[in-house]
Formats: sequence, structure tokens, C-alpha cells
Amino acid sequence: MAYDLIAAVDLGSNSFRLQVGRVVGNQIYPLDGLKESVRLAAGLLADKMLDGPSQLRGLEALARFGERLRGFKPEAVRAVATNTLRVAKNARHFLAQAEAALGFPIEVIAGREEARLIYLGVAHALPDPRTRQLVVDIGGGSTEFIVGSNFRPQQLESLYMGCVSFSLRFFPDGKVDKKRFREAELAALTELETIGRSYRDCGWDEAVGSSGTAKAITDLLELNRLNPAGMTGITRDGLEKLRALLFKAGHTAHLALEGMRPDRIPVLPGGLAIMSAVFREFALERMVFSEGALRLGVLYDLLGRSHHDDMREATVGLFMQRYGVDRRQAARVGQMALNLLGQLDPACRDTDHADSRFLAWAARLHEIGVSVAHASYHKHSAYILANADMPGFSRRDQVRLSHLVLAHRGKLERIEGEVLDPREWLLIFCLRIAALLHRSRSDVRVPVLDVRIHGNGYALGFDAHWLAESPLTAAALDDERSHWSSLGMALSVVERRAPSAR
Repeated sequence: MAYDLIAAVDLGSNSFRLQVGRVVGNQIYPLDGLKESVRLAAGLLADKMLDGPSQLRGLEALARFGERLRGFKPEAVRAVATNTLRVAKNARHFLAQAEAALGFPIEVIAGREEARLIYLGVAHALPDPRTRQLVVDIGGGSTEFIVGSNFRPQQLESLYMGCVSFSLRFFPDGKVDKKRFREAELAALTELETIGRSYRDCGWDEAVGSSGTAKAITDLLELNRLNPAGMTGITRDGLEKLRALLFKAGHTAHLALEGMRPDRIPVLPGGLAIMSAVFREFALERMVFSEGALRLGVLYDLLGRSHHDDMREATVGLFMQRYGVDRRQAARVGQMALNLLGQLDPACRDTDHADSRFLAWAARLHEIGVSVAHASYHKHSAYILANADMPGFSRRDQVRLSHLVLAHRGKLERIEGEVLDPREWLLIFCLRIAALLHRSRSDVRVPVLDVRIHGNGYALGFDAHWLAESPLTAAALDDERSHWSSLGMALSVVERRAPSAR
């Protein structure tokens, strides 16, 4: 389903942003935007817990965003959270309140997924995306690096350093001197060493900066004429002059420059140290600034989903190829599972329904662990899905897939405490029964079966003659009863006397 208006919410480590876009064909035109300087990373304590004030700032910002998004369909809004909520131990508690304030689900995305979305946004804002770009996005808690061209990234990485975290670590009182700055720059260079060689080998035609730190530095250099004559963006000479002015001021509060925004003052030293290290590690002389960033990338990714160009589909296909999945078996199980789901919930007969898509993906990926070992392969499959980089999938998406795949066979008690959504149990039931009925891994016909929700469980209707001639399946169904019974849910098998087959 296509929408005229779509929206992206970016819960960054420094700022929360809302972007509303108008869709015209395959292009998105920014219509409205909101920004709140939340500085969430500043509230991350030494024990990795988010403090109360930072949570309150975030919730108040999201409540304002929620008011702007009233009337939007859930499918037309995508909210993503980045580094601070990746590492905060109490992130789950905060996210429950955050989703209530915003009125929409919030996905915590992995670092490389953040990098992919940033590149998607930057590439759509560039005058010529066919050139090869090095994109650098310095956020509040992490910095993303991408090399790509033609909307396709070739290198993706996220490093655990950001303008907020570095400012708090090296300039906690706002004082800046050469010694502190050198320590911050060396710490950034140490992080950059892990990717420097491979990125330089890949090469690029142009360096591009995106997001708040790059914009703040660009504004300071241009408005105060710190760049060489006729040059715009961020230059090596300009960075050196800005550093010198910062050292001379001695404190962020004493730096009086044109374009110095109040919300950027506390985090400028950390961001500048990281940018200086980037210029040194990659031997850059100049970097241009792009208005495209994470939120624009989220909008284009959302547009792709509505236009059936979903990155998640491409990722599932790639995983099937990488792990040598038996495609015929995956198709058998998937068809049967979707048939069962459609009987239990007619709305899911629409293949674009979110639950139908997740069930189909789980069926296609439930055996990827066989490539590791056949014994307990479902555990290997679940581990891969929970921990691998899966472009297009949020962490929540991956956890959901992991639950479905882990629970498609064996004891259900192992995930009883992890599966909290009743809808997830419905999908698990469909996948388990489908895998059970196709245990032979052959194209032998399986009888038409009826399924319905019965009390606090499920009822399956089989042809009595077929069931009598299938003692292995009958025994497996008996075992299945006991598995569901262990959860306090009933599974009944009803034998029909009128035979039917397909």
C-alpha cells in the first residue's frame, strides 16, 4: 500500500529528529521536520544505565513528535534508535515508555544497518551518486563509515566513538587544551586503525560528511572564512584554524564564532577531534557536506518497502544462498505455514501482512543452521539470525525471527520466558506444524487439514484414513500435544471421516 506522506523518526545519541516526506513517484520531498537536542548519550552512566533526566528529555521530545504524527498509519512511519539505545542496559524499559509517547513502534538498529541507511539518505541527496564516495557520519555515540556508489554500499562500518561520548570523556568540564585534544584524537585514530587499510584499498572519489557534527563544522569554517579562499565544506586547513581558535579560547563557552549554535557548544570538541582524526587516517584534504542522513535513508527504505523493493527480501535471499538452504523444502514448509496462518487469521491471507511476511521469512531461513551442524540445527539457525548483520532488519526483527526459528522444533519451554507477544506463538504454531507435516522432505501429498483456535489452544482436523496410515505423523502430533500442554495450551487433533486430498 502506497502513502502520500511518510515519516521517519531518528532517536540519535545527541538529537532526536522527525522528518515528514511527501512521496511523488519514486522521489521523496521533505515536507516538515522537527529536531530536539536530547543528548541521550550524556545520560549513559558508567554502569551503562540511562539516567532519569535523559530519559525524561527523550520522552518529552517523543510526545511532541507523536502529536505531529497523529493520523499517520503505522505502516507509513518508521522510528529507529541508534548507539545509546544499543548499549544501554535499561533500553527495554525506556523503549516501552518511548513507544507509548510516540505512538509507534521503535526499532533499535545495528551499527552496520545504521550505516546502510545513512548511505541511502546521503546517496539520494548527492548531485551525482554514480561517483564513489567515502561517507562519514559522526553521531553522538558512534561514527559510521561507508564507501559506495550508485546507491550501493561496498564497505559499511560503525565505530564506538561519537561527539557526545568523546566530549564527556576528554572534555567533561568544557576546558580544551592541546594535551586533551591530542588524547582524544589519538583515541579516535586507534579506532580508525581497525578499518583504515581496507577502506583506503577500496578507494573513493569524494569524501562526504553528514549529520550534525559535519554540518556544525562546515558552518563554522564557511561563516568564519577559515577555509582557503574559494573552498567550501570542510578542509584540512580549516580544521587546523578551528582547532587553534578552540585552544586559544580554552573553553567551549568562550569560543565566540559566527554560526556557533548553543546546542552544539558542549559536543564540539569531541566531534572536532574525531573529524581531525578522520582527515589524518584517510589523508583527506577536503570533505563536502550532504543534507542527506539517517532519517532520509529511513524514508527511502520505507518507500522501497511500500513499492515492493524491500531490502529484507534481498537479505533473506542472500542468506539462503550463503547457507545452502534446501529451497524446495523451505517452499513446502512456507506454503503450509502460510495456509495455516490464513485459516487462523483471514487478514493474513494478504501476503503483504507483516505477520505473513515474517512467517514466510522464518520458513525460508529455519534450516540455515544445517550448514553448521545437523544436530540442534535450529539452535544454530536461531543464533545466526540473532547475531548476524542482516541489512533491512532491525534488532527486534532479528530477535523475532530467531524466536520463530528456535521454536520450530523441540521443547517450547526454552523460550517461554522470551516470547511475550501472543501473535508470536501463533506464528510458532504454524511453523511447527508445517515442519512436522513435511518431515519426509518429499513432494508426497499432504491432506487438506482444518485448523482453528480452540479455547486457549488449537484444533487440527485431519482425514482419519490418512492419519491411520501415517503412524509417524500421528506419533509426532501426540508429542506436539505434550509440548503445548507444557505451556498450558491445548492442542487437539480431530479426525474427519470424509477423506479429502490435494
